[in-house]
Amino acid sequence: MTAERVDPGDPDPLGATWDGRGVNFALFSENATAATLCLFDGDGRETRIGVPSRTANVWHAYVPGLAPGQRYGWRLHGPYDPREGNRFNPNKLLVDPYARALDGAVDMRGPVFAYPRDRRLDDLTFDDRDDAFAKPKAIVANDAFDWAGDRRPRVPWADSVLYELHVKGFTKLHPFVSEELRGTFLGLASDAAIAHLKSVGVTTLELLPVHEHLDEPGVVARGMVNYWGYSTLGFFAPDRRFATPGGDAVREFKEMVKRLHAADIEVILDVVYNHTCEGDELGPTVSLRGIDNRVYYRLKPHDPRQYIDYSGCGNTLNAPHPQVIKLVCDSLRYWASEMHVDGFRFDLAPALARTPAGDFDRIATFLAAVHQDPILSRVKLIAEPWDLGTAGYQVGNFPVLWSEWNGRYRYTTRAFWRGEPKVVADLGYRLTGSSDLFADDGRRPHASVNFLTTHDGFTLRDLVSYETKHNEANGEDNKDGLDGNTSQNCGVEGETLDPQVIAMRRRIARSLLSTLFVSQGVPMLGMGDEVWRTQQGNNNPYCHDSPLTWVNWQIDDEKRAMLEFVRSLASVRRAHPALRRGDFLRGAPLPGARAKDIVWLRPDGQEMRAEDWAAPEQAALAFRLDSCGVDHGRNAEGSAPGGKTRDAALFVMMNGEREPLRFALPAPDLGAAWTILVDTRDEPRTGETARAGALVELEQGSLVVWVEAEI
Repeated sequence: MTAERVDPGDPDPLGATWDGRGVNFALFSENATAATLCLFDGDGRETRIGVPSRTANVWHAYVPGLAPGQRYGWRLHGPYDPREGNRFNPNKLLVDPYARALDGAVDMRGPVFAYPRDRRLDDLTFDDRDDAFAKPKAIVANDAFDWAGDRRPRVPWADSVLYELHVKGFTKLHPFVSEELRGTFLGLASDAAIAHLKSVGVTTLELLPVHEHLDEPGVVARGMVNYWGYSTLGFFAPDRRFATPGGDAVREFKEMVKRLHAADIEVILDVVYNHTCEGDELGPTVSLRGIDNRVYYRLKPHDPRQYIDYSGCGNTLNAPHPQVIKLVCDSLRYWASEMHVDGFRFDLAPALARTPAGDFDRIATFLAAVHQDPILSRVKLIAEPWDLGTAGYQVGNFPVLWSEWNGRYRYTTRAFWRGEPKVVADLGYRLTGSSDLFADDGRRPHASVNFLTTHDGFTLRDLVSYETKHNEANGEDNKDGLDGNTSQNCGVEGETLDPQVIAMRRRIARSLLSTLFVSQGVPMLGMGDEVWRTQQGNNNPYCHDSPLTWVNWQIDDEKRAMLEFVRSLASVRRAHPALRRGDFLRGAPLPGARAKDIVWLRPDGQEMRAEDWAAPEQAALAFRLDSCGVDHGRNAEGSAPGGKTRDAALFVMMNGEREPLRFALPAPDLGAAWTILVDTRDEPRTGETARAGALVELEQGSLVVWVEAEI
């Protein structure tokens, strides 16, 4: 292959841009002394082009005659001096961080990337082996796609129901998804997948990472893979493992989004900008490390050979640097604008908001950049509000426009249904949108993304079946994964045939799910919980691409019962705006109401007093939600609030104790009669009506939701 002529080109935009006549290449490197553009033909032969043009630290060239599909990479020249933080090495073929598609894979088992089990920091020396044969190549992409008719669902936050899933795991075993589409973007957008999601009330998908990623050397050495994908290689490129065989991942991702939008389902991406796949100082050099290590990563001041690690994955992106902020924001805008996604969940988000000194800053440069961006400020933004840095738990501390995974909701709800009375006061906040965390900065209940389970931890079934983790299959001596899961096994560890234990597990699981759906804030379901999925007690199966992590769609009576129960919960939440308030409850009457917007009651029907909250004797709670003046609040785009809606009041009884309790229905002034909407008891009495003050016995670990009835 030959390049007949190379023009200077332009420094903007970064990446490879086809204009119909040729391709413009642009790459930022502040400390490189020279840059070489490498073009590859269909047989893998390489043509190297020296890039003489440099503008504002951007190396750029225009090559006429190139077209989409052209494979390329970069080689950067400069000092190799790890003690000063420089890791330039022209023997390393580097992936363009702005590449929109990749071809080929890193050969981690080959001689260049063999896992350095016995390497030490002092072994960092210049490697004179050319690794182009074992590296992925970037591909010049064609952005053309027919988006005609695409309409973003723009689901208001108050009406949102999130569902976290893995693209492959969700459909890999689905019998009603065609075999060639199982485990792919298009499989997720199939009629069968969409029908299931709609049936359980899902409005918004939160996809585990779909950026191109790299399996860690240590994982590969154990014969495993990074199934979850939290090890990003390309911030612009959709992962080819989710494309059909021989398919175009970019086009198929767009087709998936378009089909999901047509079904009024939003797409949120779980994005990993806190670290990259290059790992610690002994990890592979595949992209940013070789492009400009000192710019893109946080280095330890006393020893720049090493990385500051707020991620637990070996490195941390240098978010305070303007070019890193540009890279991240350009990537986000690309996915929002060109790929039409509806929002982002930021993995280990505090790592992006730490100052050069390492402190978390809620007005950090990155957060400010997102806040003022005309595109990013109008999509759904969710923070995973913790990392491994100092004061790493930052729940409630992100700025307005952001929602957060509420880890306190997860812990408190699990603890209550384990029978712990000490959490009753905290549960009151979690049930009502966590105003203690989010109200002081102008946010609303939707700032709290409530969840019971996620990819990281036990499934719902395992949460009530295992007291401890069982991660032996990961090959790390069961040392990985969280030790504290606030879980329970109901008397037997793991699977059992004991009917009493099975009944209790199902009952508590139903109560956990019911709590999620009657809480203010935004509920998020974990993939497969609605069909009673198990991971056999493994709470960290990141390295398993197998039936252990795939949803089993062989629906027996037990799974069907759980599925129908979740469908009923979704229906109740949709039908009752009192469960989807746009503003925080105040514990006071609203105009036109005959009672407080929320009234907290003890099991005996008396209103809760301060001492009942301070020193609760039982893991038991009841509350009445008034429906007067419900306001859904502003949607994700900030448009005016929707109209007010009035419907019947709701009354919720919760018995987290390990023994039956009697609850009294509210006094007549709070409702003359009530009808059961949701009942998690073993013999539910849904539809049954009782008068004010009636005594109702709740089994241990059960919950009942009533709706005010006319008599």
